[in-house]
Amino acid sequence: MDITLAQCFIAVDDPDAAIAFYRDVLGLEVRSDVGFEGMRWVTVGSPGQPDVSIVLEPPLAGPNASPADRQTMAELLAKGLLRGVIFATDDCDATFERISAAGGEVLQEPMDQPYGVRDCAFRDPAGNLLRFTQPLTESGD
Repeated sequence: MDITLAQCFIAVDDPDAAIAFYRDVLGLEVRSDVGFEGMRWVTVGSPGQPDVSIVLEPPLAGPNASPADRQTMAELLAKGLLRGVIFATDDCDATFERISAAGGEVLQEPMDQPYGVRDCAFRDPAGNLLRFTQPLTESGD
């Protein structure tokens, strides 16, 4: 039995701003953008990972959420307290420069971590935490 990741979900409050960020700043491709039962289903993904997609969904999507629940989720999203995603990159510093030059909200500049990676962090337009990580190489490699 082989289990692989197919989709993960990120809450966004403005699908157009999210598409612009994930497509134009991060370089992901838009795989679908369709309306369904009053919602908008948008998926993006890396051209190098055709079997893995990120679904950009409204906070607390679904018909059973109360207005109070929706408001609570919107507040948590605005504070950046919902999901986060870690992306792999082969050049953390270049990734940082590209995203920050495009106006990305910087949370952490590139730094070496004691657990063997160099990483940096941003928030997307909805406030979600995005980390970009590169494995550190042993000296002499």
